[in-house]
Amino acid sequence: MKQFISKELEHFHCSILLDEVKEKVRRLKAYGVEDAEIIAVMNEEELFPQLVVTKDYVIVLLSDEKEVKVEMEPLVKAVYLLFLSHPEGIVLKCLPDYREELTALYLLLRPNDGLTDRIKKSIWDVTNPTLNSINEKCTRIRKIFSAILPPNVAKYYAISGKRGEAKKIDLVRANVIWKCKLPNSQGL
Repeated sequence: MKQFISKELEHFHCSILLDEVKEKVRRLKAYGVEDAEIIAVMNEEELFPQLVVTKDYVIVLLSDEKEVKVEMEPLVKAVYLLFLSHPEGIVLKCLPDYREELTALYLLLRPNDGLTDRIKKSIWDVTNPTLNSINEKCTRIRKIFSAILPPNVAKYYAISGKRGEAKKIDLVRANVIWKCKLPNSQGL
């Protein structure tokens, strides 16, 4: 009987602590702390690796334990870098406004290839909000990070957002290190 009472008391104390945690999380959000930061603190065993974009536009995840190169096809990587360089996000219906910037990013990744008709069409398709090409690229990016990171961490490295709202990468920008220059030159 004594053990039952202590388990019941333990459950009661846990319930009180959970309520306190919920209140503190609510207050942190009110101060503008992002979900990713809160989750990183709460999941100390699953730290968010730093994302480094090297001077050669290689994407690398750095953690205490290892360094992982993130492999992407050039157009998929150009899409990723486009969204990464716009922390405020991009509304998909406005993608045509980013066509020139995406083209410049692609040319940084493949400077010797030039713009073939096939590549021009692919870039046009990705920036055409009436087509599904951008969603296909976002799905590939999500799969790439899901193969490298735990699911509750990978989602912060992928492009996501609600329908009709800006799509963005929710990774805390303190975890992003730019060692290259991008065509939009947003002070990165």
